[in-house]
Amino acid sequence: MSSLITEDEISHETTLIWLEDIDGLDYIRQSLDRLRTRKGKPAYHRDGRMVGYAVLGPTAKASRASGTFRRRVFWLLPHDRDSQPEGLYTTGAPAEAVDPRTLGPRVKGYKTERSEGGPPSTAMEELGITLPL
Repeated sequence: MSSLITEDEISHETTLIWLEDIDGLDYIRQSLDRLRTRKGKPAYHRDGRMVGYAVLGPTAKASRASGTFRRRVFWLLPHDRDSQPEGLYTTGAPAEAVDPRTLGPRVKGYKTERSEGGPPSTAMEELGITLPL
């Protein structure tokens, strides 16, 4: 879950690679996966699709036990809001979901009114303000 990701776990990220345009997505799911390499597109073994992934710098250390690196992977499932706007997540978002506009290398991101499926108030829109949840 994204709320369980800590800043020190993503401190070696150098860039985020997006496999599709994230501007139209209200939220994406993120997880820390154990991967064999610091960079490159990882294999994907979930339903749905991979939206992006993190690249680690050369100082990132592999786990002594497994020889793998913990890297963020960003993904969506077939029943997420982008595919089923009137479905399960018409409002609300999964626990591991964040607004993709709040992400960056070494920045874990957070939920916003948009990611939760609720429109911002008129006053907030007029001021150009979005609040994290």
